[in-house]
Amino acid sequence: MSFVRICVTGDEERPTPEQKRELISGVTKLVGDVLGKNTSNMVVIIDEIPMENYGIGGKTVRERRKEQQK
Repeated sequence: MSFVRICVTGDEERPTPEQKRELISGVTKLVGDVLGKNTSNMVVIIDEIPMENYGIGGKTVRERRKEQQK
């Protein structure tokens, strides 16, 4: 069984349900094609990470984006 984990920005940037379906379908097909894996048991997990829960250069992503808007 193969597992694929996709991490995306959450909050207002989170993917729509349709985009999630497309990600799951597309990643499943890609892994099957590239690795020759049977995809019938493949698990795809989409993690939505709130912008306060990760940072770059010592600041949360939300803080950095606010600074860039100024």
